[in-house]
Amino acid sequence: VREYVGHGIGRLLHEEPAAPNYGEPGKGLLLQTGLALALEPMVNVGSWKTKILGDRWTVVTEDMSLSAHFEHTIIITKGEVEVITQL
Repeated sequence: VREYVGHGIGRLLHEEPAAPNYGEPGKGLLLQTGLALALEPMVNVGSWKTKILGDRWTVVTEDMSLSAHFEHTIIITKGEVEVITQL
């Protein structure tokens, strides 16, 4: 899925930077100490292209393939990553 990405989180629920779930190794977001991110990996059996259903909330892949989405919020600290959704 490319239309929906992880994101920074802080005073607001959705902040910069965007954290895509796709891309080339070594070419993405630079992880720095103090950065808080909501990581939202999505896995699809078929197409990565999406559409929104008539309820204007439900998102599915265009080919209606099986998909999974989950989220963890992390904070980059000095020398490690803390997963704060597990606190």
